[in-house]
Amino acid sequence: MRPADIAGTALGNTMRSKTRTFLTVIAIVIGAFTLTLTSGLGAGINKYVDSMVSGFGEVNQVFVMPGVDASAQMPGSTGPQEYEPGKAQATGEFGMSMLTEDDIATIGQVEHVTNVDPIVFVAAEYLQTAEGEQFTLDSLGLPAETSGLELAAGEAPDREAMELTVPESWLEAFGTEDPEAVLGQTVTIGIRDLTQEVHTVDAEIVGVSQAAISGVGGSPMPSNALNEELYALQTSGLEVDQPQAYVQAVADVEDLAAHEQDVKAALSEEGLMAMTVEDQLGVVTGIIDTVTWVLNGFALIALLAASFGIVNTLLMSVQERTREIGLMKALGMSGGKVFGLFSMEAVMLGIMGSVIGVGLGIVVGLVGNAALVNGPLSGVAGLSLFAVDPVSIGLIVLLILAIAFLAGTMPAARAAKKDPIEALRYE
Repeated sequence: MRPADIAGTALGNTMRSKTRTFLTVIAIVIGAFTLTLTSGLGAGINKYVDSMVSGFGEVNQVFVMPGVDASAQMPGSTGPQEYEPGKAQATGEFGMSMLTEDDIATIGQVEHVTNVDPIVFVAAEYLQTAEGEQFTLDSLGLPAETSGLELAAGEAPDREAMELTVPESWLEAFGTEDPEAVLGQTVTIGIRDLTQEVHTVDAEIVGVSQAAISGVGGSPMPSNALNEELYALQTSGLEVDQPQAYVQAVADVEDLAAHEQDVKAALSEEGLMAMTVEDQLGVVTGIIDTVTWVLNGFALIALLAASFGIVNTLLMSVQERTREIGLMKALGMSGGKVFGLFSMEAVMLGIMGSVIGVGLGIVVGLVGNAALVNGPLSGVAGLSLFAVDPVSIGLIVLLILAIAFLAGTMPAARAAKKDPIEALRYE
């Protein structure tokens, strides 16, 4: 028999018992559907994260923060820590560790670091529109993140000018849905000093941002100059010297790709932690990859159960077709061809299950992605939850066919070994 004849005969044989075939294929469909959906989810999120990373441009920067001693964070794990009088201490408004002037100087002395831009923490009181309406300003973005903004209109703030961007979610406060309509408007930001007196600073809106999944662009984003002016007011009011403290610093690194690990190691020795944009967004991809592998595990369990279904289906088929097998061998069909015929029947089950399952997975993934991205998650700029990766789809189909073939080897071998005389006598 030619390969095409074997494939056609195998397909016809699998349809002899439609109910049994249907139930076996359903188990394969479930596994193929889950694998397709989870692999597409991982591909979609990773594609989105890659686009976010590329949005930050080719800037060789690391974000430096105070190091965290994990053992010291465990209550009762190490007991009280010895106080070091000569060591500068800095804590923020909420008791979190901050960088000091000494830390900034240390970062600047690290080899391959060409510039250090310290970032101060600002807790503003309100934002007032040109019409006089005031809105609570829960948080401000960090100027260091302006290069990663996704803009619906306008441009990023000039670091030397008193400018800011506002997120799309704030357009309602300005009585419009058109991002272009708020560009050029002057707003007033209120901020309290150390005596709780409120001061105000005027700034111009130069852009409207879209929120990213990392949170960048979800809050008003001030320029460096505006951020520093607000911080100066926030720490004023008392006739005492206030120790300068920074929430983080942005360090420019010469050829980051070549010196990233050296710079991180040098900063770690000084008790500081450095992270690149890829490191920060890698947390998101790590979580997604973990969830994807867990769901893939359940899909593989479903395929394992389906493999037993294939074995059972073909064993019953071999039992029912004993006389037919004897006749085929009596007419000259070799054991190898009998083995190939029954193995092809197993592969046919795999093909039907994989085509239906993968097809359903792609359709559901694309429809669900469109519904979420254009619906509840429409405010997240450039979000992609599902992507079709042809390589992954091909691997899923090949995996299912391999499982189906392996599951069919035992029944096929049993059929190939049957003695034609005894098979013809079987009742």
